[in-house]
Amino acid sequence: METVILSSKFQVVIPQSVREALGLKPGEKFRVMRYGNRVEFIPVRSAKQLRGSLKGIDTIIEREGDRL
Repeated sequence: METVILSSKFQVVIPQSVREALGLKPGEKFRVMRYGNRVEFIPVRSAKQLRGSLKGIDTIIEREGDRL
């Protein structure tokens, strides 16, 4: 786990190890969300970039008897 410091301009630098692991590039956009008592940054991805990201997902859904 990395530690960062919030600057006087309310800026945060994402550590290099995290940027490389997630493949982040300069100029990328993020959604910023408050989740409970923390802040989450979620990269904004286009539909084209998301293509194939769910490959191998388990699509089997167990249904109730009256839903068959």
